[in-house]
Amino acid sequence: DQGAPELRPDSRYNKDNNFIINNYSTSSDVLVVMVKTASEGCSRYEAMAPIDELMWKMQNTEGVQSAISLVTVSKQMIKGMNEGNLKWETLSRNPDVLNNSIARADGLYNNNCSLAPVLIFLNDHKAETLDRAVHAVQAFAKEHNKEGLEFLLAAGNAGIEAATNEVIKRSELTILVLVYICVAVMCMITFRSWAATLCIVLPLVLTSVLGNALMAFMGIGVKVATLPVVALGVGIGVDYGIYIYSRLESFLRAGLPLQEAYYQTLKSTGKAVLFTGLCLAIGVATWIFSAIKFQADMGLMLTFMLLWNMFGALWLLPALARFLIKPEKLAGQKGNSLFAH
Repeated sequence: DQGAPELRPDSRYNKDNNFIINNYSTSSDVLVVMVKTASEGCSRYEAMAPIDELMWKMQNTEGVQSAISLVTVSKQMIKGMNEGNLKWETLSRNPDVLNNSIARADGLYNNNCSLAPVLIFLNDHKAETLDRAVHAVQAFAKEHNKEGLEFLLAAGNAGIEAATNEVIKRSELTILVLVYICVAVMCMITFRSWAATLCIVLPLVLTSVLGNALMAFMGIGVKVATLPVVALGVGIGVDYGIYIYSRLESFLRAGLPLQEAYYQTLKSTGKAVLFTGLCLAIGVATWIFSAIKFQADMGLMLTFMLLWNMFGALWLLPALARFLIKPEKLAGQKGNSLFAH
């Protein structure tokens, strides 16, 4: 959403931010393109004309409020030095005129005039807005970059968010795959059974899928602060599955049929898992009432994941065991897992 996503839409800051965006050609989301030239080259017409063209292109890109640079000041100064005539609000090819026109553009170029930022004000910091602006700049840079003139991304808070989104997009799947590989390897070492490993891991996979669906439904973006929560749900949920399966396996090895083994598991370990899951979920659910929107969102997500992991271990795991585990093969065998009783 517009403004600070950590705060609720009706917070004073977000209300003020929306008022500014709706009434002025500026915003709190700024994407900065760094234009690199040779020393004392940023005031030359050969550099300022492409900067002017970039500003025009970005101002006509969906999601962009406005753009400013030393070209903005230069045009205003040239117009001012010619009695304010709008016909003179353009770039001059005379180097002396250009040098004089940027004399008051403090902060819009560095000391030796080799770097000039272009400040692009965006409507919001949604992923599609950032992607659209970044792709527009990249396309322009690919066409206009040459020796002595480079358009480089990116600075500003929106530029940092765009770069962060790119890293998260590449890392999200990798992180989850690595988490599941680690969990599956440890379960395989512990129970020495592919069937047992699948019974424990598959409910966790479903939890991750439903967790992402909940984030999409609630409008919670995937970013640095929220990505670990998805992995955290896997780390917490695997405990319930290990507790339930290890106890279930011990009853199956004792010769009980699957239905009776499941019933005895619920009477013992199942009660502990239910109590632990509910206590953790109730404690985290209090975050939902926080005035900070981010904390409330994380409270909702963690509550959902804790409860679903608990029900997945109590209901889905035994259902998978019905199809994957063969009780007759386990009956009479000695326990070979680290949790065998």
